[in-house]
Amino acid sequence: MHFVEVAVQNVRGFSPAGRFALKTGYLVLKPPTPELSPLAALSFALLYADGRGGDAALAASPQKAGKAALTFVGQDSVTYRVLRELGGGGSLHRLNPTTKQPELVTQDTAEANQFLRGQVGLPPRTTFEHLFCLQAAQLPSRRPRGAGRPASTSGLRTHSSPGMPGLHSPSSAGMPALRSPTSPGMAAISSPGMSISSPGVLPVSDIPAAEAKVRELEKELVLCREVDNLQFEVDGLNSQVFDLESKLRSTDGLKEKVRQAEEAWNAEATPESFGLPQDIVARAERYPRSLARRDEALARLQSEREAAEEELQRLPDIEPLVRNRNFWIAVAAGVACFIASFFMNDWARYVALLDIPAFGFAAVLAIRYVDELQDKDRLSRRGEMFVVREKKILEEFEADAGPVRKALEVFDVDTPKEIPLRLQRREQLGAEVAQLRAQLISMEKHPEFVEAVRQLPVLRQQIELLNAKISEKGAFVRDLREVERELARLKESIALARNPQLAGMGMAGAEVAGGGMEPLEDPAPLVLGLAGDLLATDVAAVIGMMRERCVQYFSALTERRYTSVEWSREGRTMVVTSAGRRMPVGELPPREVDLFFLSLRLTVVEKVSPRVKLPLLVEDALVGLDESRLPLLGRMLKHLGTLTQVLHVTPHPGLAQLSDGPVNL
Repeated sequence: MHFVEVAVQNVRGFSPAGRFALKTGYLVLKPPTPELSPLAALSFALLYADGRGGDAALAASPQKAGKAALTFVGQDSVTYRVLRELGGGGSLHRLNPTTKQPELVTQDTAEANQFLRGQVGLPPRTTFEHLFCLQAAQLPSRRPRGAGRPASTSGLRTHSSPGMPGLHSPSSAGMPALRSPTSPGMAAISSPGMSISSPGVLPVSDIPAAEAKVRELEKELVLCREVDNLQFEVDGLNSQVFDLESKLRSTDGLKEKVRQAEEAWNAEATPESFGLPQDIVARAERYPRSLARRDEALARLQSEREAAEEELQRLPDIEPLVRNRNFWIAVAAGVACFIASFFMNDWARYVALLDIPAFGFAAVLAIRYVDELQDKDRLSRRGEMFVVREKKILEEFEADAGPVRKALEVFDVDTPKEIPLRLQRREQLGAEVAQLRAQLISMEKHPEFVEAVRQLPVLRQQIELLNAKISEKGAFVRDLREVERELARLKESIALARNPQLAGMGMAGAEVAGGGMEPLEDPAPLVLGLAGDLLATDVAAVIGMMRERCVQYFSALTERRYTSVEWSREGRTMVVTSAGRRMPVGELPPREVDLFFLSLRLTVVEKVSPRVKLPLLVEDALVGLDESRLPLLGRMLKHLGTLTQVLHVTPHPGLAQLSDGPVNL
């Protein structure tokens, strides 16, 4: 969810009338007057209207009604617009994705609130206010101190402002141990999170050397802060790299499914593995038709064979030529006429010519006999032709149906219809593989995945550059708190050397400061409980999710003074480890409790945003903090702007330069 546009008319803290487009990322909203614009109050009035008219107080002029409208994209990726007359009624509209025109959802306040909670995914107001809204009034130092938990009595505490460490006895290399001549056995004075001894009196002759050492330590402190800021940027980039790698690893499960499906598909039996043709399924499907064609061809051949046999049987028996009386009579007549011509004279010899018709008739009879023999032989050879045709029909059928019969034996089935069922498993696996591959391609072509692939090498390159810068600063850099502690010791020692009376005053101040102040309220239980409700999980799981990142934020904001944060399972008790000592957070100096509160809130937004995106509204929550920490906080908010929309109402020019785009309200 993120805000798209805010439109106002006669609203306090805004221009008299205007429309302000809001893009995603880290945006700095500049108010038109020194008074900060009540963006959070206006947003709550629009999104959580109670219908009682209390939002009329947001109007700039009581004589004229104030109006406001908020356009936002809900958790369902649909654009909505809430319009309301401050102190009066309002309406909820929805943008039709097809026509790109607004459609009225409801004008009833209760119904609109229910729709925003159920359909749009808006969380309860308490959750939004305490997790995604940062205001100065929420800082623990500006809230009443908690009751029921006594202040710690584990020693006297120095009364020092944040950034001013307690008194220590110097122990740095090159500086002699200094002792107070007036109080050699003085008890340790403890500042938050560490035990410190009261500094001794520095001889006046050592003051120049101590001041030179102070200048060196101040230079080292600047270097440590630079390295600390660089390291925080590296930590933030590593967090982004982890998120991008998580997006890229989101396809690992699908890739594993594709691999397993391909293995199952390749392991499944194929027609080739059984020595069957690849088109065995098609052969099995056309087997009934092939069988019908074979039977039809054999039946037709059998009918032709029977017809030929009947015709052969109808033929009369052929009398052999040697038994044909007419043949022999014709031959004898011809021979007789020929012989008679030898015994006759003159014209009687022509009787020999009669042998020609006699022999011709005998030849005709012989030719007829040969024709009859040929006809009978032709009819008898048709039987052989039928055998050849039958063999050809059976061979053609066997070429197409033989693999089918083999498949019947291989698969041990009774009918060819069962063969495709035995091979259907492989086809199903092939279709599953194709579907999974299509899903994988779709996921890898998703804009977020493509953007993650593009951004990951860029972020890694930035991390390498930052690590190179850290290496350039020095192979070994002392802890920022250690340098600060040593610098404070030297400054205190120099101050005591110049004015010994300050020793007694410092002790008295410590005694006054340690007198029974109630600890500040621990902000963790409420925030962790609401985060668990939003994520639908228990506090223990939320603690495991938040601990490491909260330590990084808190350590960076406190210049490494605190290196560990611990919570109970219920989140009721929180202790901070500083220089080996554990103490409740409420007993820290107020400003450091505020820094812990900011660290916890930033951590919650960072960890919750990948699952539930809501805009972070920041109003004057940084007012009163050290100016030196504002750039670091600005970079933290800019990092959160890569995860969700961050709207920061502030007139600070430096933060505007860090933002993705300032908006003049």
